[in-house]
Amino acid sequence: MPLTRRTLLQRLAAAGLLATTPAGVGRAVADQASFFRIGTGSTGGTYFPIGSLLASVISNPPGSRGCDRGGSCGVPGLIAVAQSTEGSVANVAAIAGGRLESGLCQADVAFWAFHGEAVFEGNERVTKLRTLANLYPEAIQLVVRADAGIRSVEDLKGKRISVDREGSGTLVDARLVLAAYGLDVEDLEARYLASGQAVELMRKGELEGLFLVAGTPTAAIAGLAETTAIQLVPISGEEAIVIEQSWPFFSHTTIQSGTYRGVAATRTLSVGAQWLVSADLPDDLVTGITAALWHPASRRLLDTGHPKGRLIELDTALNSLGVPLHPGALAYYEQRGITFLDEEYDPAEEPSTSELDVVPQLQHEGFGEIE
Repeated sequence: MPLTRRTLLQRLAAAGLLATTPAGVGRAVADQASFFRIGTGSTGGTYFPIGSLLASVISNPPGSRGCDRGGSCGVPGLIAVAQSTEGSVANVAAIAGGRLESGLCQADVAFWAFHGEAVFEGNERVTKLRTLANLYPEAIQLVVRADAGIRSVEDLKGKRISVDREGSGTLVDARLVLAAYGLDVEDLEARYLASGQAVELMRKGELEGLFLVAGTPTAAIAGLAETTAIQLVPISGEEAIVIEQSWPFFSHTTIQSGTYRGVAATRTLSVGAQWLVSADLPDDLVTGITAALWHPASRRLLDTGHPKGRLIELDTALNSLGVPLHPGALAYYEQRGITFLDEEYDPAEEPSTSELDVVPQLQHEGFGEIE
């Protein structure tokens, strides 16, 4: 039987585990290897390197030197791996279908999947989703060749633009942005490509631009800027304000000058990248993973492993969550005295129809079968 939250807190606090070590599953399992998958995205984006970093943080394979002896401070016996996928929507589907234990996902995609709204309207609500932590902000990046004559979203009409792969969170937000500006994917010569493929075609002059939702700087875009003159198209003004006011997880941001070679500061929207897990995972396992993530020894790995790792902070772990916390994660945060910054925002509330109906349907292959 699963532990209740109160019982779990009492047992972990009595043992001193929450405050000192992520070994919430106990040293008894240290010699029994178990595997844990983290769904990410394409290898050219930010999710894959971040997922690989998280896997290193929470892993503690059998036979590893103990945390108290300078070794891994992950969950005893756990071997975590990052798995490349199509992105947020695909990760949601895989978690719901039991093909992944966890995955990285945009907060907006998670919210809509859990509530059966917007791009998931007409499908079963994905009620197996739970959050482990909010990680870092992702920018909606509309990258174009400098010689393409594109200065605004409206200029994309008739252009060869990659909107990323089916199943990606980027495609979800590309549709949202286009609709806010009175366009649709069908108004473009749209390509459904992973970011690495799209970058190569832009370099060859076979694409005018691409959408990508990722933490900045994104390696694929930084590499493109070294060989090809590019620009970022602003997503701002009244259209961006309407999107912000309609959904709680979007906020305005600026991609600073110098983030990419030769690219000026550009206004756009951002959304949180969040770590989702299956509701079916045992509470004590998720508590152990959460404690491993925020163990003091993990700070060094997060700060040096990837530029976005430095933004993964305990202080922002509960910001604008798309779906409810897993009870195991909640137990850890409650013991640490960490609560939601916005007490009025409850992702578990029953869905309500947004006044802004600008998000077209996005059908993901096999999604209708998810329970």
